[in-house]
Amino acid sequence: MACNYIFGFNPVGAPTCLRKQVGKPSLNAAQPDAKEEGCVHDDPPRADKLRKGWSFRVGTWNFDSLTGRSSELVEALADRRMDVACVQETLWRGSGCRFFGAIGKRYKLFWMGSKAKTDGVGIFVAEKWADSVASVERHSERVLVLKMVLGDCLLNVFTVYASHSVKPDEVKESFWNKVFHLVSCIPQNEMVVFAGDMNGHIGSSNVGYDGTHGGFGYGSRNADGSRILEFADGLNLVICNTLFTK
Repeated sequence: MACNYIFGFNPVGAPTCLRKQVGKPSLNAAQPDAKEEGCVHDDPPRADKLRKGWSFRVGTWNFDSLTGRSSELVEALADRRMDVACVQETLWRGSGCRFFGAIGKRYKLFWMGSKAKTDGVGIFVAEKWADSVASVERHSERVLVLKMVLGDCLLNVFTVYASHSVKPDEVKESFWNKVFHLVSCIPQNEMVVFAGDMNGHIGSSNVGYDGTHGGFGYGSRNADGSRILEFADGLNLVICNTLFTK
């Protein structure tokens, strides 16, 4: 069963997915391969896209193969007015980026797969935000990161597909240590959304994690769920799915 969660930085006094950046963003940190893919843009996005009280919709899905379903997904994203959608288990080979959908409702997909056509992750970005993508980091078929410039803010979007519950503990620890390092290296004045299939159950209880777990969950916590909570707590993240009833 897919255990999809969305994390975000937890600013003091206001649990949220987004934390405002101080100062003007820079594109100097863009990855070299991003320019080759047309992912780096010299001009920042128009500031009027972001207004007082603006919203930014993020979703995450495990698809168990995206082949033949990309058009269906893009239609659903447009209907739900999603800005960014993280996907896991695409089962696609290679890597790349391209648009899907009809003009005016298109989404640009950035993906990373494996030679064996297993696992695979990606991020769909609404067409209106496509020019806001400053860089793309493909760490593996389980971890991909986009850096986006949103007005005067820098947003780092992670899509991740955690190791399966049947994998040895050493493999799981290696995965979580890697992503912990990646998130911890992001400057504190940038925003982070960490979304994906975590392959663990955090349960309904937030005892001991009241600043990380919002209190709305279901079932019992398992060992992999404890890893998820430790990860989020150690990085001052809040699990956004637990902030409301479903």
